[in-house]
Amino acid sequence: MSEQRRERGGSGRRVVVVGAGMAGVQTAVALREQGFTGTVTLIGAEPHQPYDRPPLSKAILLGTAEGSAFDVDFEALGIEVRLGQEALGVRPGAHLLDTSAGPVPYDSLVLATGAEPLRLPGTEGVPGVHLLRTLDDAERLRPVLARQHDVVVVGAGWIGAEFATAAREAGCAVTVVEAADRPLAGALPAAVAAPMTGWYADAGVVLRAHTRVARVEPGAVVLDDGTRVPAGAVVVGIGARPATAWLAGSGIALGAHGEVLADDRLRASVPDVHAVGDCASFPSARYGERLLVHHWDNALQGPRTVAADIIGAAGGEPAPVYDPVPYFWSEQFGRFVQYAGHHPAGDTVVRRGDPTGPAWTVCWLRADRLVALLAVGRPRDLAQGRRLIESGAALDPVLLADPARPLKAATA
Repeated sequence: MSEQRRERGGSGRRVVVVGAGMAGVQTAVALREQGFTGTVTLIGAEPHQPYDRPPLSKAILLGTAEGSAFDVDFEALGIEVRLGQEALGVRPGAHLLDTSAGPVPYDSLVLATGAEPLRLPGTEGVPGVHLLRTLDDAERLRPVLARQHDVVVVGAGWIGAEFATAAREAGCAVTVVEAADRPLAGALPAAVAAPMTGWYADAGVVLRAHTRVARVEPGAVVLDDGTRVPAGAVVVGIGARPATAWLAGSGIALGAHGEVLADDRLRASVPDVHAVGDCASFPSARYGERLLVHHWDNALQGPRTVAADIIGAAGGEPAPVYDPVPYFWSEQFGRFVQYAGHHPAGDTVVRRGDPTGPAWTVCWLRADRLVALLAVGRPRDLAQGRRLIESGAALDPVLLADPARPLKAATA
C-alpha cells in the first residue's frame, strides 16, 4: 500500500461513532467499505446488538419476529462495538467523548444519536403508558396486544397509525386521540390528508380528532370533554425530537428543534465532528432551506457522505455535497404509503387517481418541476417520481393528472 493510500485510508486515526442505530451502523460500515484502515468504535446506549427500527411497529410488535439485528459482521470488519454506554458530553478542544464508562479519545467523531419520542405531559411514571421507539418498548407492548387489551393511541401521525394497524390486526379495540382536526396534520396539508380519516373507520378504529387527553387513570383515558375511554394500555405517538440534550455546553451548534446544525457535507460546527440521521439538519440547495429529516432513508444515505468526508480529510479531497431527495414509507390500514421530496417547496398540486379509492398519488410542482409526491398503492409512481425530482425535468400538469399514463411520460 502506498504512503498516499495509507494517509487516505486513515491508518492510525480513530473514528468514534455515537449511536448504534441505522445511521451509526451504516457510518461504521461505510468507513470500511470506502477503505478507512484506522480504528472504528461504535458506541450504543442500549445493551442490545444494533438493530433496525421499522420492524418494531410491525413484525416484532405482533410476535412474528423476535428481533431485527443488523446483518453486519462487526468483528470481521474490525469495528469495535461498545454497548450499554451512554454518551454524556463532548470536549472538542481535547477531542474527547465523555461516556458513562469514561472518556473516549477520537480523531473524528460522528454524532448519530437519533431522536427520542416526546412524552405526554403528566404521564411520566404512570403504569400502562407506553412509547414505541426501542426494542424494549416493543417487547413491553407485545403482550398487551396478545391479550387484546383496549388500547388508546395518542397521536394520529405515522407511528400512531402504524401501531393502531398492528393493534387492530391483533384483535384489540383501538381508539386514536388526535389534538388536530385530522390525521397527519403536521405532515400533510388538510386536503391531502382528508381521505385518510376514512381509513380509521374502515379498519374499525375510533378516531377522536380535535380532542386532547385531560388525564390518564387506571384503566381509562379521560378526554378534555369529560369522556372516559377504556384503556388497558396507552401508546403515545406525538412526535420526536433530536436526542442531543447531552451536547449542552459542548460548543456544538444546535438548531431550533435541538438538532445539530450540519453543513452540506454533514460536518458539525466544531472541527472533526460530523452529525448524521435524525439528530442533524442539513442545508438543501435543491429546496433552498435547511431540512431536518426523521426517516430511515436519510439514516441510510447520509453515512456515505460522512465516511467520504472523513477519509477525504486525510487526502485533501472533499466529499460530494449531501442533498438527497427525502423518502419514507408507511404501512397502515392495509395501504402502502410512500413519500418523496419536500412539498412545502411546491406551489401547484396535481392529483392522479381517486383519493377515495385504493390507489392514488398527489404531486407537488414548482414552475412545472416536480418537488414532491405522495403515493398510496402506486409504487411505480413513487419510483419514477423520485427520479424526476432528482433530474429536475419539466412536466406537463395535464399529462401528469392522467393516472393511466406512466408518470415518467408526463414530461413536457
